[in-house]
Amino acid sequence: MNPPSSIRLLTWNIHGAFGRNPRFDLSRVIALIQEWAPDIIALQEVDSRRKPDGDPFQLLQDKLGKHGVHARSITTADGHYGQMLISCCPIRASEVHDISQAEREPRRAIMAEIEAPAGLVRVVATHLGLSVGERRGQARELLSLAGTSGPTTVVMGDFNDWLWAGSVHALLARELPGRSRFRTFPSFCPLLKLDRIFCRPANALRACFSDKRARAISDHLPVIADIALSPA
Repeated sequence: MNPPSSIRLLTWNIHGAFGRNPRFDLSRVIALIQEWAPDIIALQEVDSRRKPDGDPFQLLQDKLGKHGVHARSITTADGHYGQMLISCCPIRASEVHDISQAEREPRRAIMAEIEAPAGLVRVVATHLGLSVGERRGQARELLSLAGTSGPTTVVMGDFNDWLWAGSVHALLARELPGRSRFRTFPSFCPLLKLDRIFCRPANALRACFSDKRARAISDHLPVIADIALSPA
């Protein structure tokens, strides 16, 4: 149970719910997330194009939270691919922004203001592109969505960035100085810090965790953080 003055967030690239074997198994994803009891969840690489037991977007929503925003970046005749933000707390306002760069894979960012018992929190959830120039442009858009004032603010997701000098991480950390530092990819032997949680103010970040058990489920490890909120 989280203290009343804080909120727990989790971000995870679930890789279409394919682990280190060819099984499609959302139940393991759901079970691991539920053990951490997050209030707000950002999931990347949700894929309904392989859906033997129903639509993963809807299944994850039904099991993990009452409120949600789905950002489908690819739509085909077989289904959808993208990301989602799930919340146990009411979402006061939300927007899905197209942050795609020319001639690159479609990318989205979800911005939401969420009413937690301890106060309001602004959350930006995303999955950035694979090229350096693409990510830098997308990072500037994320900072615009995060704003420079207002409630406690969190930016989280898979940033696909492992550099530091001139990197997305460095750019975001200037404005959102509280941050996780776990190596999350590849999950069986993590070398790269692709998945992150950033927050403002810096002292709002109370604790950070990862979970190596996820290596059997996805090629990324999740990142979990407890964030203190200012009273409403």
